[in-house]
Amino acid sequence: MFFIHFILLILYKYFIFTLHIIRQKEMRMNRLLVLVVILLVPIAIFTAPDDEAVLKTEDHEDISLEMPLASEKEEEEEETIQVMLSTNQDKSDAFSMDLEDYVVGVVAGEMPASFNMEALKAQAVASRTFALYKMDSIQDYVLSVTISDQVYLTQEEMKEKWGSDFDYYYQRVKDAVERTKGEVLTYQGDLASTYYFAISNGYTDDGLTIFNEDKDYLVSVDSSWDKSYQSYSSTYTLSQESFCSKLGITCNGIVITDEVRADNHYVRSITINGQIFTGIQVFQKLNLKSTDFTITVNGGNVEILTYGFGHGVGMSQYGAQGMASDGYTYKDILQHYYQDTEITKL
Repeated sequence: MFFIHFILLILYKYFIFTLHIIRQKEMRMNRLLVLVVILLVPIAIFTAPDDEAVLKTEDHEDISLEMPLASEKEEEEEETIQVMLSTNQDKSDAFSMDLEDYVVGVVAGEMPASFNMEALKAQAVASRTFALYKMDSIQDYVLSVTISDQVYLTQEEMKEKWGSDFDYYYQRVKDAVERTKGEVLTYQGDLASTYYFAISNGYTDDGLTIFNEDKDYLVSVDSSWDKSYQSYSSTYTLSQESFCSKLGITCNGIVITDEVRADNHYVRSITINGQIFTGIQVFQKLNLKSTDFTITVNGGNVEILTYGFGHGVGMSQYGAQGMASDGYTYKDILQHYYQDTEITKL
């Protein structure tokens, strides 16, 4: 208000001064020009834009009136996949669990937490894919917490397993799962059947022979990294009577003939005391560690030397560790053991 009064006072004095000049000059043309100036000056002053108003307007020009949309991260957090799990052998009393939480428990149960991070990440993707493949293949499938599906550990079981190192190992496993969150293996757009096992004889085996699954990506591949680990070979000794009893054959001495091996050295068939067995049958009946076995009769005992540990199909966990130690990434590992597959985000 004070500012307006001040301007009016200046204009009044300016008007009086101008009239005085007009009287002195007594020029009609000059009078007209002066009057025009007198009229234009106040108009210009009062119609000038208010700087403060302009600033306020500019401040609001970039503000959108549209409602903000949920971020992609929030949407991902809302969309969680659940798995059905049971701790009972008959899979009764099943309960649901978040997929990613389940994978943490599986990686903890299936692979040494001290392994290289890239190996742990490969295990996380393989375990996640294995569970979803089962659920996708069989309606309302309930996962077991044992080796019949995948070994799953609760946090209490992890604490019992790792003791004072729980915090360290739990964080490593959790990091491996979080860094691969939602990643699965696919083949030609479909979820892959991602079998895995502990250690090979230097080669993996094919899915058709072991599981009767004819998958292009479940083929025998080199896994020579396994040979450098202590658990690569082992010897199993039992009496001749026990040997014959487990195989269900007569035991008037033990005669082994017609042993047939695949190029990867796994036994495909063998004749013992005139009876033909597949390598898988001997592996299962004698509870051996591998289908790459050599049987030797030593007096009243039978000694069986095996190479590798597990069924031999898919990813070798110790092979994954060896690859990771050599600088391969988890993606390299997965695409080596599961040929021509792709890593896809759910």
